[in-house]
Amino acid sequence: MQFKNTKEFAQQLDSQDQLSTYREQFIFPKVDGKQVIYFTGNSLGLQPKNTQQYVDEIMKDWGELAVEGHFYADKPWWDYHERLAEPLSKIVGAKPSEITVMNTLTVNLHLLMVSFYRPEGKRYKIICEEKAFPSDQYMLQSQVKFHGYNPEDAIVEIKKRDGEHNFRTEDILDTIKKVGEECALILIGGVNYYTGQVFDMKTITKAGHDIGAFVGWDLAHAAGNIKLELHDWNVDFAAWCSYKYMNSGPGNASGCFIHERFHNKKDIPRFEGWWGTSKETRFLMKPEFEPMSNADAWQLSNAPVLAMAPYLASLQLFDSVGMDALIEKRNLIVSYLEFVLKEIDKEVDSTFEIITPSDPQERGTQLSVFLHGEGRKLFDYLMKKGVIVDWREPNVIRLAPAPFYCSYEDMYEFGQILKQGILEQ
Repeated sequence: MQFKNTKEFAQQLDSQDQLSTYREQFIFPKVDGKQVIYFTGNSLGLQPKNTQQYVDEIMKDWGELAVEGHFYADKPWWDYHERLAEPLSKIVGAKPSEITVMNTLTVNLHLLMVSFYRPEGKRYKIICEEKAFPSDQYMLQSQVKFHGYNPEDAIVEIKKRDGEHNFRTEDILDTIKKVGEECALILIGGVNYYTGQVFDMKTITKAGHDIGAFVGWDLAHAAGNIKLELHDWNVDFAAWCSYKYMNSGPGNASGCFIHERFHNKKDIPRFEGWWGTSKETRFLMKPEFEPMSNADAWQLSNAPVLAMAPYLASLQLFDSVGMDALIEKRNLIVSYLEFVLKEIDKEVDSTFEIITPSDPQERGTQLSVFLHGEGRKLFDYLMKKGVIVDWREPNVIRLAPAPFYCSYEDMYEFGQILKQGILEQ
């Protein structure tokens, strides 16, 4: 397609967009009375309008039924989480039995490492990416120290080549091969939060298994964003937050994937609680733990239904659209944004450097842009003009045009505001 950096062309793309009506199903903040251009769905997705209904339903049941809501609400609370498994399985490429929702992301990664980080003898090292999201770094450091190891020795970071912004798959595979039988676990973010690079999860997972390591993925920036096939890729485990591309609200419940080959294994270590025990005998209060036969065996406590309600509301939208349609629009709108940036770059005395891979197979709904010669003042200008972007030091803005609610006209208008902001500085 031959792009044009004009409002008319952007409006033409919007008129052809089969997902354009979904924009009306989200609530947009306003700046100076005007709806914002929202580029931070990779940090916190917008609120779907149907969320209020799902939350109000639980509040009503709580008021009218009190404790009986666990069993007699329209959506009984005791199995509320089960409603999320099937729609989530379609998003991450899993079987519903391999999905559970509980806690929050880093909590779940810690709990999953009880099962999948089992250092023994010379097999104790963890491979991760250089400059992983800080929460993952802290988690990995605390885990290896808990097991009595020195993080400087036990954590092996995959490095980028000098002068390059993205990781090369061949370098990742070389590192895995080099660490070899000393590697107990590979745990990487499926999409790099800083650059937006998508890792070759299928290839990396196989390489990890070839050396006898467990392989898990932090999918915070991947779930609801890119095509995932966790079951077919033979991934051991994964976890993700729900408040970015899946629009479930700030700090909300986390999803987990545990491959079915680990279900019903009596020798797998796991921290356990009563919501992971057999549903049929849970309320008999038996002293012995009888694990559920699916991923729910990793649950600990009652489902936080008030947190899960917004998640379920958003998943209904995903279920009605499907990941294939979202990815098709994602590819086009990100490409159009890339085009607009390059056109504006030609018009102003500045240099933009897009550090996200240009190959659509290696990126999702994000472009990270170095604003060479510009600084925080430009970010502040954009925010004041109602363009909500994300700033990362030293001078990177992250732009995530979520396909559910961003329009092509947004991309054009952003370009014009960006140009004006540079010219005014």
